[in-house]
Amino acid sequence: MPRYWLMKSEPDEASIDDLACAPKQTMPWSGVRNYQSRNFMRDDMRAGDGVLFYHSSCPQPGVAGLAEVAGVPYADPTQFDPQSEYFDPKATREAPRWVLVDVRLVKKTPLLPLARMRQRPELASMRVLQRGNRLSITPVSAAEWKAVRELLGA
Repeated sequence: MPRYWLMKSEPDEASIDDLACAPKQTMPWSGVRNYQSRNFMRDDMRAGDGVLFYHSSCPQPGVAGLAEVAGVPYADPTQFDPQSEYFDPKATREAPRWVLVDVRLVKKTPLLPLARMRQRPELASMRVLQRGNRLSITPVSAAEWKAVRELLGA
């Protein structure tokens, strides 16, 4: 049974348009440096899981499209690159600390703003709507997934 996730990305780093233009409309979800988010990718995500692609840290944050997890987790290569802002000197190829999953575009949608999501009572417990939530990846319940899809018209 598929699981559902909300994955945040700053659009100037990786946007829904970047995903749409990527080869095979698939890109690695690299640069995650939070252990809880890493653990979601490493331990819980499976190919075919649904993804709400969320634009964050921008003038109009919100869900910008639908995607899916496109494969199994693997070592994030940015942790080994001294030129990368995501370099981790404690990570080794034998014992990587950070993983990623590939994400594939399902559908670009009109932006669903955070304010509109807050208007739906069935989304009240959604983690992205909770004060202080800073995680870049959060689980989404089946009911929340359904409600967001309805708001998106998908």
